[in-house]
Amino acid sequence: MTAFEITERNRLLRLAKRGAYDRDEIYPIVDAGLICHVAYEIDGQPYAMPTLHSRVGDTILLHGHGTNRSLLHVGAGNPCCITVTHTDGIVLARSIFNHSINYRSAMLYGNGRLIEEREEKIDALYRFTEKLLPGRWDDVRPMTEQELKATTIIAVEIEQASSKVREGMPKDDEEDQSFPCWAGIIPMHVAIEDPVADGLTAPEMPVPEYLRAWVADRRGD
Repeated sequence: MTAFEITERNRLLRLAKRGAYDRDEIYPIVDAGLICHVAYEIDGQPYAMPTLHSRVGDTILLHGHGTNRSLLHVGAGNPCCITVTHTDGIVLARSIFNHSINYRSAMLYGNGRLIEEREEKIDALYRFTEKLLPGRWDDVRPMTEQELKATTIIAVEIEQASSKVREGMPKDDEEDQSFPCWAGIIPMHVAIEDPVADGLTAPEMPVPEYLRAWVADRRGD
């Protein structure tokens, strides 16, 4: 089954026609994001934490420092809500009321668990690194045992989810369509620039081929 069950928790109420509950529509939005926001509650106080994420099947992986209160709370089995959002453009209508944003968003619900087994933890860190930049894991210094112990990895099984997308031109009211005002969209996208070496990298050291390929692919070169 590719679609998540629709319940009161993940049902879209406002502009529901923009929503979807199918994994094939939700997961590309999740995977395209570098940062997610994890929302949770501790003693009645709501929090929302930005962090890197990776996905393995129906599981979201989160990581941070071993003393991170947010991750330890989620990893203790408490419920959380994870969101990923992409801004694709500013929508300029002929009235302020109908201005909008073109976007892609996903909202995931589940309970976390702390990953403690060493090999599972290393595999999760590998997946984080390869999602960020494929090929990087094998190019850098291996992680030490101390670094591994200082890192917390949380797995959140996705129980329910939904996505919501807005695209296209402004939706002006019929009576406003003849108003003499410029209307349309300002497209937006993430710009990928050339890699810049730090001051410790030898000048003669070339940019790794996997990095050049990643940049070229994102640029569409």
